[in-house]
Amino acid sequence: MRRKGVRRQGITALAALAVLAGGAGGCTVRPAGEDGRGGSPVRIEVPSRTPSAAGTEPKSPEPEPESRAPGGGRTSSPAAPPARVLWSPGDSGRDIRELQARLRQVAWIFQGPTGTYDEPTAEAVRGFQGKRGLPRTGVTDSVTWRRLLDMTHEPGRWELYLMGGQPADAPDPRCRTGRVLCISKSSRTLRWMIDGRTVSTMAVRFGSEYTPTREGVFRVYWKSRDHVSTLYDSPMPYAMFFSGGQAVHFSADFAARGYGGASHGCVNVRDEAAIARLYGQVRNGDKVVVHW
Repeated sequence: MRRKGVRRQGITALAALAVLAGGAGGCTVRPAGEDGRGGSPVRIEVPSRTPSAAGTEPKSPEPEPESRAPGGGRTSSPAAPPARVLWSPGDSGRDIRELQARLRQVAWIFQGPTGTYDEPTAEAVRGFQGKRGLPRTGVTDSVTWRRLLDMTHEPGRWELYLMGGQPADAPDPRCRTGRVLCISKSSRTLRWMIDGRTVSTMAVRFGSEYTPTREGVFRVYWKSRDHVSTLYDSPMPYAMFFSGGQAVHFSADFAARGYGGASHGCVNVRDEAAIARLYGQVRNGDKVVVHW
């Protein structure tokens, strides 16, 4: 019996040493049973990190107390902040052109862009908002703009300037001397230049692929204030002919439809007041440069 007691004490001491030697990780020991064989495993847990205070357990975060109204009922969640206003009637600029171009893509505007937030633009915004369950304010806020962005693609240069008004390209080198109608097909603009100085700039459009406007250097050889085409029986006011039957002239169709149409080869101007002034300044013999 004494030897058995000694053996039990030895095993108990070994188990205690095993606990002390466990270090930072957990371990498993098997204390001896009555017959000296290994019993069921007992897992000794060792904390993976030091408690915040000696002898205390880390506390679980307590739930936030519910807000209650003075009468004891729950209060409703705070309302979302109002959408930020981006543009409204009276604004103008490149951003308004993009707004109008995107509205045109989803068939809420059929003219322009003009770059001015006018009443037709506000009406188109109201229609777009109402169709999607948004407040029909006619003002473009951040929510309306995000919905429009999701439904459209980024407009290209021609979409932004369907009614003209785009920046003119740098003048062709052939335009830098003398009196020149410097006409760019890439920017769709006409510069009236005298000795390298730009006097005025206006939007223009050209012939279709079947009736292209000729490119090169020409001269104004005839001016006709109230000209009517004998070939197409269409008015060509303020016509300044430079190559055969091709002329720079005012186009009522361009003024109404923008770049949705094309000429039969002439250089169309949409601003009647601008071409009326130009017509009064240009002389027969002045140079015409049509370039890309």
